[in-house]
Order: sequence, then C-alpha cells, then structure tokens
Amino acid sequence: MRNKIYFASDFHLGSPNYEESRKRENRILRWLNAIEPSCAELFLMGDIFDFWFEYLTVIPKGFVRLQGKLAAMADAGIKVYFFKGNHDMWVNDYFTKELGIEIVSDELIIERNGKSFFLHHGDGLGPGDKKYKLLRKIFRNPVCQWLFSLVPPRIGLGIANGWSGHSRAAGAKEEVFEGVDREWLAIYAKEQLQKSHFDYFVFGHRHLPLDIELSQHSKYVNLGEWINYNSYAVFDGNELTLNYFEKN
Repeated sequence: MRNKIYFASDFHLGSPNYEESRKRENRILRWLNAIEPSCAELFLMGDIFDFWFEYLTVIPKGFVRLQGKLAAMADAGIKVYFFKGNHDMWVNDYFTKELGIEIVSDELIIERNGKSFFLHHGDGLGPGDKKYKLLRKIFRNPVCQWLFSLVPPRIGLGIANGWSGHSRAAGAKEEVFEGVDREWLAIYAKEQLQKSHFDYFVFGHRHLPLDIELSQHSKYVNLGEWINYNSYAVFDGNELTLNYFEKN
C-alpha cells in the first residue's frame, strides 16, 4: 500500500569519480526498489547530480539507470519531485518531459495528513555566506544561463565540471554539528516560525543528518548525504523520521 512519503538529497552523482558514483547509483537503486511498494511521493531535494546543465539538445552523459528508475516510478503513479540544488540548479524541462518529474526551483510548502512542511534544498538560506548568495543569483539568471548555453557542450561541460571539482575539494572536510544556535538552517527555520507555523522543515545541502526540535510542535530535519551516510527521511502519515539505508 503506497501511503508513505520519502525525502532524500545530495547523492552527488559524479563525485569524486565515475567508479565511486556508479557504486553509489546502484545503492540508490536498491533503496528505491526497497521503498517503491510503500512510496506515494518521492522528494529528491537537490544536488542529485554533482553537475547538471541542459543544452537544447544535449545533457550530461551517465547515470541513466537512476533516470530510468525514476521514470518507471512516475509511470507507476508515484509523484516524484526534483529540487534544484546548488550543483544541479541548471535543470530545465528535460526531467519533466522525459521522466514525468516535477521540478522545484526554490521552497515548496505542502500539507499532508494535517501536517505542514517547508521544503528547500537549503542553499542560500540563513545568515552569512554572502559570496555564494551573490553567485546563486548570477548562476540562476536566465540571461547568464543563455549565454553559457552558447558555449559548445564539450567546452562548457568541461569548464563546469572543473568548477564542480573545486567545490568538491572545498567541501571534503568532515561536517560537525556545533549546536543549534550555530546551525544556520535551524536559525532560518526559527525565523520562519515567527511568521507562520510549520510542523516540519526539511532541507538538504548541509551534508549532515540532523533531527532537531525547534519547539514543542515543530522540528528541522536535514537529510544528510549519500557518500557517507545514506540518510533519508520518511513520513508515515503521522510522524517524520530520519533513517539510514544499508548502514554499517
């Protein structure tokens, strides 16, 4: 019976290399096969690919097994959402036309079974990181994207993959939880609670699985990533919980 909602993010397929990513893709496929019988909706909340850019007639090669599985799930009636992350923000309409997936550019607010959810990849939220926030505006600008699309794919994808590689190197350090008062996405969630109530704030981007009580009736869940944690969240109609797949 398909009555559960699943959330996952930060697969970073393509990082650190093709061989490791193929192993990760197979693990993700095992997870999708395991949840499919109970899955009513699937939210893939950003950075599924370590880099993605859609030209008019060209997309990055690789990871077709995942794409095929998502298409099959959508064809079977499972609603699949794909959030733009900071690594794959250049998704346009290919996944919608070919796979039947709904693309989400920023936040998505939903209500399921009387519970309210604030969903976002997590990039550009909260205090600090002014440099990235500026870059995000530039990279998401339609004119800038159009100008980049004029660069031949062989050159453009090479440049972009090189940029992504620098980002991976910068993000290789171990993520550490330093308390809720220094957790910028928790700070952002608390600010939103001053404006409107949400039972759950669900983000990716942080690369650290977190389940934090913000108040008696609200909590923040970070989905972590699939290079080290294989973490995801599931809503069973009553409660949202953080889980791990094939955890050693």
